[in-house]
Amino acid sequence: MDRRKLIASGIVALGAPSLVRAQTVQSQPLPPAEGPPTPNTTPAYPSAGPTGAPGSSTYSQDEIVSGVSDFLGVTAESAGAAVERVFAKNGRPTAYIAGEEGSGSFVIGLRYGRGLLYMKDRQPIEVFWQGPSVGWDWGGNASRVFTLCYNLHVPEMIFQRFPGVEGSAYLVGGLGVNYQKAEDITLAPIRAGVGLRLGANVGYLAYTRKRSIIPF
Repeated sequence: MDRRKLIASGIVALGAPSLVRAQTVQSQPLPPAEGPPTPNTTPAYPSAGPTGAPGSSTYSQDEIVSGVSDFLGVTAESAGAAVERVFAKNGRPTAYIAGEEGSGSFVIGLRYGRGLLYMKDRQPIEVFWQGPSVGWDWGGNASRVFTLCYNLHVPEMIFQRFPGVEGSAYLVGGLGVNYQKAEDITLAPIRAGVGLRLGANVGYLAYTRKRSIIPF
């Protein structure tokens, strides 16, 4: 074998391992290409938060006792005795009127008043009332009055005439209570220090948006 053949065979022998390694690397499978992340197929449910029940639209007995006691300036025992009797007959009121009034009578009497009508979740509105009465009392007085309203769901329904319920006037714990009724709406005014003026409750009261001198 001449010199050139020996050199060529040596070069081939030296390059053979590299060629084998190259073929081995090329023959290995490529790792799979990374595609976009697989979306989460689990549905996302909204968190179940608390569902608040709508608040009550009536007043509890404790609320009314506290209101009568504070507004009329009487003890909680006196207020509780009167309110308990009204609640036993009518239940929880949907509204109340806190106001002041003046009245005078000599057999035939007149009564004028002014106050605010309160209902839950509503702004108070001003209310006036006036009306005649017939009774066995005489004289005059000025007093505060706390009127419980039943089946009054719309404030504007207060603006009408409410006749007194015959034989409904009574005294409980030094507080005078009587009933007035028009259609399905019942009013129960509670007055402090009425004395003989309780007899003036036989008549009617007209509740209006504005003050009126004429009581009829």
